[in-house]
Amino acid sequence: MVKIYVLHLGKDDPRKCTALKMYRKGFVSDIFYSIRDVMVRRRRFRNIIVLNPFAKTLLTPKDRLLVERFGIMVIDTSWKDYGNIFRELRRLGVHRRLPFLLAANPINYGKPYILSSVEAIAATLYITGFKDEAEKLLSIFSWGHTFLELNGELLEYYSKAETQEEIMELEKQFITQ
Repeated sequence: MVKIYVLHLGKDDPRKCTALKMYRKGFVSDIFYSIRDVMVRRRRFRNIIVLNPFAKTLLTPKDRLLVERFGIMVIDTSWKDYGNIFRELRRLGVHRRLPFLLAANPINYGKPYILSSVEAIAATLYITGFKDEAEKLLSIFSWGHTFLELNGELLEYYSKAETQEEIMELEKQFITQ
């Protein structure tokens, strides 16, 4: 099982928070409630994949080894606060951004790139070859299957890509359609 870590900053409605539900259902290895809590352990997270929508480097299937050995960290906060948070976390882990995907969660349904924490984790798992784990994780949400239905073709293409450039080309093709 891939280790999943959450930095939960409490900016969203706890009843709608996918990260907290993942934690309650036992999918999250550890949850942190402040940036300081994570940064004091930064040596432990030196090679973890940090999902960062502002990262220059795209997640690719080649990141599988890092995901398998060190895990994934998702930052659960309001999209309005993301910029400042990632500046503070720049020395933590290996930052990766996800390629073009559509949200399936009820709050941001159909919006590109604006994924919930569970969607981001599931996409990371899928792209790096942990497809069964991605499906299992999404199954705890009534709308989870919709994420795979909306993005199944894209996720499959991304999971077979060899390079960042190939993923960028796939993104362009889907965005222009």
